[in-house]
Amino acid sequence: MTRLFIADVRTPSGPRPLVTVRAASEAEALLFLEARYPEDRIEAVAEPAEWASDAATGSEPGDIREHAGSSWPSSRQAPAGT
Repeated sequence: MTRLFIADVRTPSGPRPLVTVRAASEAEALLFLEARYPEDRIEAVAEPAEWASDAATGSEPGDIREHAGSSWPSSRQAPAGT
């Protein structure tokens, strides 16, 4: 069974819109993201807590979506070491 994770992804020119990924664990989500965005830096991956999407977030393992107009929640700090 997959869970929804949100990710803060940075390109060399700045942040991407908020990214969601379906995965069994945070570690698996990070692997999917690193494979999809090899040139970018994954700043943080977390379960969404208070964030809710008004768009499709996928249903299969590895489904990755960018949510234009959404950004990493300012109330969330990136975990140390990411």
